[in-house]
Formats: sequence, structure tokens, C-alpha cells
Amino acid sequence: MDLKDIQNLIKFVAKSGASEVKLETEDVKITIKTGSEETTIVQQMPMAQMPQMPMQAAPSAPAPVATEAPAAPAADDNSKYITVKSPIIGTFYRKPSPDKPLFVEVGQSIAVGDVLCIIEAMKLFNEIESEVSGKIVKVLVDDSSPVEFDQPLFLVDPS
Repeated sequence: MDLKDIQNLIKFVAKSGASEVKLETEDVKITIKTGSEETTIVQQMPMAQMPQMPMQAAPSAPAPVATEAPAAPAADDNSKYITVKSPIIGTFYRKPSPDKPLFVEVGQSIAVGDVLCIIEAMKLFNEIESEVSGKIVKVLVDDSSPVEFDQPLFLVDPS
């Protein structure tokens, strides 16, 4: 079984919605587990050689394709808006703590310097401040979800 077959198997399992798949042949043992954050772990263990050789493969290839397709038509409608993007990789939070209110809500007016959200990176909570004035049109990320560098977080109407 080569790497291409393993990648195709990961894609198939991710699409099927199964939480765990085990495949065992004479020379290879593979376990694919998918969780709530769509992380996939592949373990390939040659029976005769090493006791265990873990290999990680991220199923991020199918996810961005699905995200980019709907985003293309929406980009035309949102061209008049300013996109606030994530300056770092981390976990996106809309509130300072679970018992506090949201920093900003859709329809709320914001000014330069207003805190829009918090992104946790390596146990540090970084306040993301607005660099523009305007009105929040859309929140593009769910609370407590991971974000990448330069990922769009908010749409702001500057008018």
C-alpha cells in the first residue's frame, strides 16, 4: 500500500462520516480516527520491521476545496466590505470568558482600537483590535474554533 492509497483512504473515511476505520494486511496495519476537529491519525506499522511507526496526515485538502467553492460567489457580494483577518494561528474566541458578553455582534458599530475577539495561541490570549471604523456585517468564524494566519474573521462595512 503506497502513500497515494493511504491518502485516498483518508479522504474516503472523512467523507463517509465514520469515526474510526482499521485496516490490516500482512505487512501493514492502518488505523484512521476522525474527531470533532476533523483530525486524522494514520499509523502504519510494518509487521516485520519496527514495533510502531506513526505517520500523520492532515485531511485539509478536501476541506479548503469545499470552503473555497462557496466563497467565490460571496466575494463578489462582499467586495464593498473590509475583511478583518487573523494576524496569528490559534483558537478564536468571541468573548473574554464563558460568562461574559460577546466583544462584538452583527450590526454593532465599531471604532479603531475596539477589541473584536481573542485568539489564543500557546496559552496566551491575544486581543484582536479593529484597525477600521464601521459596522460589523458578518462574523465568519464560529466561537472556539481554530483559525489560521490571514484567515478572514469579520466583514466590516466602513460606510
